[in-house]
Amino acid sequence: MTWPRVGELRSLELGAPGEMRARLNGLVLAGQKRATAGLLREYREEDEEFEHVGERLALLDDDGRQIATIEVTRVEQHPFGEVPWEFAAAEGEGDADIDQWRAGHREFWSSFGTPVEDDETTVCIWFRLV
Repeated sequence: MTWPRVGELRSLELGAPGEMRARLNGLVLAGQKRATAGLLREYREEDEEFEHVGERLALLDDDGRQIATIEVTRVEQHPFGEVPWEFAAAEGEGDADIDQWRAGHREFWSSFGTPVEDDETTVCIWFRLV
């Protein structure tokens, strides 16, 4: 399975549908959210390629409509327990520190049946709104 495409662009759907996605999309559009995280195992399970620097992605709303285009500026992999604060702060979601970021992300992934341990490989994607 591959992620949906919009024309020639791969897409990006942030968070869970509904209020969360609307909030995260709003942060991107406001220029506050400049990064997002995924789990390496999700890429493997979905047989999806990593994003790469310079790639443009269609940011989608709940209805699958493109609301913006983002360009990937950096991609890194870190064990979950070693994701740096610089990255977490760039996610722009209002976390006070790295511990709050880790707790929120653990809770999010666990709510989908994907508990995350400190050694779980996390894909950290930095982007800019274009």
